[in-house]
Amino acid sequence: MGSLWHGFADMGAVTASGPFVITRGDGTRIFDDKGGEYIDATAGLWFTNIGHGRTEVAEAVAKQLSTIAHYSNFGDFASDVTLELAERVAGMAPVAGSKVLFTLGGSDSVDSAFKLARRYWVEQGKPDKKIVVGRTKAYHGMHAAGTSLAGIPANAEGYGQILPDTETVDWDDAKSLLGLIERVGADNIAAFFVEPIIGAGGVYLPPEGYLREVREICRDHDVLFVADEVVTGFGRIGAGQWFASARFDLQPDMMTTAKGLTSGYVPMGALIVAPNVAEPFFAGGTWFRHGYTYGGHNASAAAALANLDIIERENLLDGADRLESDLAQAFSPLAELDAVAEVRTGLGAVTAVQLADPSKAMAAIGKLREHGVSSRAAGQGALQISPAFVMTTEEVGEMADRFTKALNEL
Repeated sequence: MGSLWHGFADMGAVTASGPFVITRGDGTRIFDDKGGEYIDATAGLWFTNIGHGRTEVAEAVAKQLSTIAHYSNFGDFASDVTLELAERVAGMAPVAGSKVLFTLGGSDSVDSAFKLARRYWVEQGKPDKKIVVGRTKAYHGMHAAGTSLAGIPANAEGYGQILPDTETVDWDDAKSLLGLIERVGADNIAAFFVEPIIGAGGVYLPPEGYLREVREICRDHDVLFVADEVVTGFGRIGAGQWFASARFDLQPDMMTTAKGLTSGYVPMGALIVAPNVAEPFFAGGTWFRHGYTYGGHNASAAAALANLDIIERENLLDGADRLESDLAQAFSPLAELDAVAEVRTGLGAVTAVQLADPSKAMAAIGKLREHGVSSRAAGQGALQISPAFVMTTEEVGEMADRFTKALNEL
């Protein structure tokens, strides 16, 4: 029996079958310990935007580690590489003048936004604005705030109430948010968290006009609008944009980010805070007593800078835009297969193949591996597709062909 406790796993099943051990990655391919080669349909876990094996990132990390691996960013301490990254990320932000608080990943970023939302309203003399709102199907990580906001019921079951004053509204109906505001009062609501594309909940694209409508509702009722761009941030949304918030002109009060910031080469996240929310804490005399020992880690900052260099130099934002149409063209025909109920695609470098029988999701993952594809199940029986931006049109077609063969055998 192995000692590793896997995340999000039935450990009895893992122990019985043995783990799927990945030993190497190269571009859009991964390799297991038995020599098998697989198309990486998910870019790790939504994150390897630049593809696997980019030695430029490894070299940047090694150079930074040999200079100074890390130092605290608490108080007035800072590192040159972290300062450089903060300016670069702020310059990409859809709201000019934004501030950047670095974290270790998406769950940290969500917890930071949750706390800052409540703390902000205290500074505004409105301490009763405590309720934080999420949506059904939503995933915001698995820390205390993310679990409390969980729109995937299984992710919250068995823990009891972790954080009070959280509410859930329908993921696809702006009137559901408006109804909650009318019932509990805007004076009691601090923030609304929104994934522009529902990710782990099953890859659901926003209904036409939905994001614009909920943004206006939040603005009209003085509720902070938090865009959870852990999945969509740093290019995956397509249209040549770094963020979904820019593509849809959301002007969020806060954005949570992570995965694509370093393409997963090392852990890092960032909370991007608009000037209106940051101002009370930058005016002097007010502390936001929050932070992480490894927030803004020097080596992670070096990896992020190298990653962003690659995306810009190789025009990979255009690659993500191309993937939006490539995936739609290659995977839409799979909706005709007997095993498939629906294909969700057409917005950014993401697609989901929804199985007609969700209980067959793990069997489908096994069949895909037999045909040389690594994917994962999301939501209720959806097969996730979120490739690296370097995947070619031909590789997308090859991946769709392998999906078709696997699902026809299911």
